Amino acid sequence: MRPLLLALAFVAALTDAASASPWRITKDHWGLEDERGFGAFVTALGQSGCSSAESCLRSAANPWRGSDGNFIDIDADCAKFPYLLRAYYAWKNGLPFGYADGVRGDRFSHGGNSVVSRAEIVDHGGGVDPKRAILAMMENVFSGTYRVDAGSPDGMPSDFYSPAPQPGSIRPGTVIYDPNGHVGIVWQVDAAGRIFYMDAHPDFTVSRSVYGAQFGQSPIALGGGLKNWRPLRLVDSRWSGSSFIGGHVVVARQREISDFSLVQYTGTDGQGHFAYNGVKLGFYEYVRAAVSGGRTDYNPVFELQATMKTLCNDLNDRAQAVQQAVANGIAAKPHPARLPPNIYASDDGEWEAYATPARDARLRAAFVQFRADLSRMIGLWLQRDPRIVYDGQFLKDDLLRAYDAQSQACHITFLTVDKRPVTMSFDGMARHLLAMSFDPYHCEALRWGDTVGCADGDTKRRWYENEAPMRTEIGRDEGATGRAITPADVDIRGLIAAMPQRTPFVQRYPG
Repeated sequence: MRPLLLALAFVAALTDAASASPWRITKDHWGLEDERGFGAFVTALGQSGCSSAESCLRSAANPWRGSDGNFIDIDADCAKFPYLLRAYYAWKNGLPFGYADGVRGDRFSHGGNSVVSRAEIVDHGGGVDPKRAILAMMENVFSGTYRVDAGSPDGMPSDFYSPAPQPGSIRPGTVIYDPNGHVGIVWQVDAAGRIFYMDAHPDFTVSRSVYGAQFGQSPIALGGGLKNWRPLRLVDSRWSGSSFIGGHVVVARQREISDFSLVQYTGTDGQGHFAYNGVKLGFYEYVRAAVSGGRTDYNPVFELQATMKTLCNDLNDRAQAVQQAVANGIAAKPHPARLPPNIYASDDGEWEAYATPARDARLRAAFVQFRADLSRMIGLWLQRDPRIVYDGQFLKDDLLRAYDAQSQACHITFLTVDKRPVTMSFDGMARHLLAMSFDPYHCEALRWGDTVGCADGDTKRRWYENEAPMRTEIGRDEGATGRAITPADVDIRGLIAAMPQRTPFVQRYPG
């Protein structure tokens, strides 16, 4: 979202805000307890089910919601959402804060960006106006702020560092950056190493999912992947008896950070390959094993159920986005004469707010990864690998039953041209995945890949046909490679149905 449009929205929301308590600095640095407190704050918001930045800060999960006046009437897209939560927590807990307010480069710079200026929250007497301070920050941070070389020790530091994938280092409050222009914030890490995140969108909705291939691997120069907030400290200030006055904020360098690591870029062997305890793994498997402290065992039925529930959430979030385009009359408008030069990062306000090409690409990536993970587990089961902890007899039958039950429990409903409701199950959405239109000017049925129940005329139909190659892309970085990645297969049920029905293992003894 363009900074000017967001600035106007923030000004409208904040100008008439009731008086809020000033931001006073009562601690000169973020300690371990502060990081834990921030993580607990983010976890509570994640658990609350809040659906926008405004509803998150208004929810009962926010213990400071009663002291904000109208400050909380704030919209945030994906890049601004983590900064908003971090700054808000710092304000409410008397913590210093600083951020990169200027970078050289843009959202898709080929070689990554560099920080050219930093801003800081310092009380020069009387406290800092939190509305003005947070508004200024929100106007200046964007997805390009995250796109900084993760390994360079020189130059002005960014707001983040690359942590080691290990227990405790990847935690609630960790940020995830996809160089394709998307950002999420971790709100939970479970015992099996699954990383749950929240992400905001151009329409300002907040959704939740589980980290995986929808966040593509990144070259080190683009700084993608898992990122922790860089430690900072207020120095050269004086204690007034109740708060710190003056001084300036300094941030830690890589060498000063105990869990700084580039292994997510270089691999465990320095050559881009990953292994844990001698077991070779793919990147996402490695992250999960490392974050869990060594869990590499899998129950295929449980994994299938858990992943389908996550993807169902993603599909329902997409349904809300599609419905917004319909409800706001975008689908009924004539199709523009041309698409934006970059459909994933447009300056066109209508396209940016209502189109879903990036969201759909991440969804396709998640389906492709799901199929690959399930295929690998099936292969390990056929080899009697001890990492498979399935204790049934016929895995194929159990997977099919679990898939069909989850599929029927997950569904969306849309209207055809004759106002006939059509309900599509998870399996139906999977089969239509590569036909779903990301274009907000298409009818609701076409947005779900139903070409029959749509009244779009010839012009819109031609656009739909021309956009077909874009509907198969699962990753694109306009600045880095300009290459699209095409999924091979997203048919999960077909994979299960093609499994051999292995005979249960029976130990045989001599004689």
